[in-house]
Amino acid sequence: MKIITILLFIFYTTHITAQSISKLYEEANASVVLIKTWQPEIYSQGKMKTLVTLEGLGSGFVISNDGDIMTAAHIVQNATIIKVVFSDGEEVPAKVLYSYPTADVALIRLTESKNTPLSIVTLADSDKVKIGDQVFVIGSPFGLGHSLSVGYVSGKYSPKQVSSGFIKTDFLQTDAAVNEGSSGGPLFNMKGEVIGIASFIISHSEGFQGISFAATSNIAKELLCDERPLWTGIEAYFITGSLAEILNLPQIAGVMVQKVAPQSLGDNLGLKESYYHLQIDGDNLAVGGDVLLSFNDVPLTNEKNMGKAWSIIHNLQHGDTLKAKILRKGKIMNLAFIIPKTEKFSPN
Repeated sequence: MKIITILLFIFYTTHITAQSISKLYEEANASVVLIKTWQPEIYSQGKMKTLVTLEGLGSGFVISNDGDIMTAAHIVQNATIIKVVFSDGEEVPAKVLYSYPTADVALIRLTESKNTPLSIVTLADSDKVKIGDQVFVIGSPFGLGHSLSVGYVSGKYSPKQVSSGFIKTDFLQTDAAVNEGSSGGPLFNMKGEVIGIASFIISHSEGFQGISFAATSNIAKELLCDERPLWTGIEAYFITGSLAEILNLPQIAGVMVQKVAPQSLGDNLGLKESYYHLQIDGDNLAVGGDVLLSFNDVPLTNEKNMGKAWSIIHNLQHGDTLKAKILRKGKIMNLAFIIPKTEKFSPN
């Protein structure tokens, strides 16, 4: 009799949980979107340059009636064209407002109004999440439409990266499946509130193997809604030693610009990205673009100065001028940009 009672209890509990997740999925699904991106890429071989367009897929979720959508930075950072596809099939263009690759969080905004009302998520306090909490992810794996994966929080991860621009990072580890196209999607708690943004997986086979990470909702709120450090939009590579000598740098080190995101601070400065792709010491490196030598007269020659330069950029206010000294095709140039006024933002 006890065995039967226990079995009935297990069946009943499982059935209730399944019903709860199904209901939560139905309530949250409309706020989750598929994000399609396109970005140009120049490949060079000898004197021949080939322009190709790279297509990308990811997910995101709506956080305001203004059409603001949170997603992962790696999905939209360098995109020139962004299209958002809603669960009802409607497709709306969007643009990047802010993107922080180190924390892998980004905010994009619809550039046209959706024909029907937006469904908005609630952002929860991720500091209250505990290891062992049940969670679920809604995303669009491989762009095949919305799907649900369920798992548990299995850890918390706060990497310390000195060269990251000193942007704080914080991730939740989960066994909920995240595949290509699902990254950028929301990680929900069992109240249907967002506690993270699906970010990356650890795998030896390019597929999900039970370990995925999500940037916490608190970090996303801090960077995208509250603090909002200036978005440089620059992907770069610190060069020193023999490589600096080969490239004829006028100082012992500098920062080789790899990519520049459209509408970012780097783009407004007029920085040119690199396009000749090489492999140096096992690292993939692009050359041929600008080399940053200094920001506001602070030479980018060591870790201390890099931190000082970032602090200057971080504290720039409306009306301040950012100056950059660069090396472009063997010539030293000076660039400048006046910081525009930005709107305060908070999710609905």
